[in-house]
Amino acid sequence: MSTANPYERFLDGRGLEQILDTTPNEIASLLAKIGLERSEVRPAPGKWSAAETVCHLADCELVFAFRLRQTLAEDGPTLQPFDQEKWAAAYPGIEADEALSVFGSVRRWNLHLIQNASPTAATRPVHHPERGSMTFQTIVETMAGHDLNHLSQLRRLAGSEAAVS
Repeated sequence: MSTANPYERFLDGRGLEQILDTTPNEIASLLAKIGLERSEVRPAPGKWSAAETVCHLADCELVFAFRLRQTLAEDGPTLQPFDQEKWAAAYPGIEADEALSVFGSVRRWNLHLIQNASPTAATRPVHHPERGSMTFQTIVETMAGHDLNHLSQLRRLAGSEAAVS
């Protein structure tokens, strides 16, 4: 597994753009199964609820939006890591549907950028202080693997998938 993309192991062979394109609808479907009331219930102490997971996805999509654009606009930029647990402190009171709306909008914006980037964009270098050397393509791969990781968690919460090892 690449340290540049800690979510590489979740990639399932589908095209990255297909994964990125279908994730918002998959989240919506899973939230419908979970229901509004259950979406705010944490499955165990220290674990995020479905609503918190979707808030995290929305936050990450904002981060990915900046990272993608920074990689295209600057020569060899250094990305800024963030503490997801500290960001999660703001999640209580945000409904899953509200977070999904943000996620879906920013995802469509990011997909537009990815699909319209020049062929040379994929190899544009970027540095992550914790993960080392990456490229624009690594960021896209990370987005897809990150989606699949959290979709698996939401499926478990919806009761429609056994735990993935």
